[in-house]
This record gives sequence, structure tokens and C-alpha cells, in this order.
Amino acid sequence: MRVTGINHITLAVSDVERSLAFYRDVLGCDVRAVWPEGAYLEAGSLWLCLSRDAQVRTAPHPDYTHIAFSVAEDDFTALSIRLMNECGLWKANGSEGASVYFLDPDGHKLEVHVGSLRTRLESYRTDASKGVEILDL
Repeated sequence: MRVTGINHITLAVSDVERSLAFYRDVLGCDVRAVWPEGAYLEAGSLWLCLSRDAQVRTAPHPDYTHIAFSVAEDDFTALSIRLMNECGLWKANGSEGASVYFLDPDGHKLEVHVGSLRTRLESYRTDASKGVEILDL
């Protein structure tokens, strides 16, 4: 037995309308349902739930945990400029593939990334200096 993937991600938000506008208008997610306490959106095959929560974070968590969204290489430059103009950034990219690390309105750590697990593993295969053992490709 094993899991088959991520079913959905739920983010606690302080203001559903503000977060809905961010995920819809800035990131381009498709809105599928809205109610006073939340919303369902899609980003590719990802089901994203926004849920109003009175105990939502007030600042980003100090650790590296984040959600990375895929973006087409052709769209990366325009989207990254929009994100750099509209969002707080929390990290500079130092890994394979183009990335921008940014915060949503409630301080959730997010990333847009060009690439895949396959391209990441290929980069480690061609540069063994990081000591990553590739088990399956």
C-alpha cells in the first residue's frame, strides 16, 4: 500500500477575498468554488483550498518548508517580474531551474519553478559535487 499523490493543499488565510484575488489574479489559478469561509482553486492538477482561520500565521515560518508551483519557461520572466513587484521575497534561487521564492498575503512561503524532478535529478547526475545519490531516473 502507498499514497498515489497529493490530493489537495489547504492554506489557512485571514481574508478569503484578499487571498482569492492573489491566487486568481497574481498566480493565475482557476477558481472553482467560493463561500464566505473559503474557496477551491485549481493550479494545473493541484486542488488548492483557502480556508479562513482566526489563528492564521502573522509571519512566515522560519524553516524552509514551502509550496512550489510549476510555471512554463515562456511565462517565467513575466510572472517573476509581477511577483517581485507585488510580493515579499524570502529566498534567492540557488538550485537547478529558474525560481522565484515569494510570500502570499498571509506569509505562506511559495515558489514558482521551471523544471521537474527529472531535470533536478539530471542536474545532480551531471554535477556530483553535492553528493546526491540518484536512485532511479
